[in-house]
Amino acid sequence: MSIAIRLARPDDAAALAAIYAPYVTDTVISFETVPPAEAEMATRLAKTLARFPWLVAVCDGEVAGYAYAGQHRERAAYQWSADVSVYVYKDFQRRGIGRALYTPLFAILRALGYYNVYAGIALPNRGSVALHEAMDMTPVGVYRHVGYKAGMWHDVGWWEGSLRQQSAEPQPPRALLDAASIATWDSWLTHGELPAREPQAQP
Repeated sequence: MSIAIRLARPDDAAALAAIYAPYVTDTVISFETVPPAEAEMATRLAKTLARFPWLVAVCDGEVAGYAYAGQHRERAAYQWSADVSVYVYKDFQRRGIGRALYTPLFAILRALGYYNVYAGIALPNRGSVALHEAMDMTPVGVYRHVGYKAGMWHDVGWWEGSLRQQSAEPQPPRALLDAASIATWDSWLTHGELPAREPQAQP
């Protein structure tokens, strides 16, 4: 099975919605209760790609999974941290697709200037815990009984990962589409050549 990773496109919205829907309707992995329709997924995709990467895995011509990043918190001091999520279509699970998505996602975030990544996992979820810990993320705490779904209260564990060594004077992260064109990012995903960061102007 060949896996190709690229940035998500507007015409992926239907596939993304189809992958995500069972996580909403059949599990407590997502705390949403109504699956977003194709139009809503397209809106979410466009909003995310303005600032953050959203990647899809294409296996034998079919979108088999996706991973994306988003804002961790709104206040300015949090700007160097991002939340990450990954979803894989059930027929393609346990084939390394989650890691194949997260590896370039983390690399892009690092290139954009992010320092930390965080992931919330509804517990128990051994598969998701194993994936995030395989990405060198470590558990930092649990929100007890934080969500109610399917007639039960559920805990959410939080995992954190470091993308780079801390700096005393970090530059603000760049937005994805301010840093490079979609074509440039797709070229890197194919060939492994990250867009260079522009040097900061000296006062």
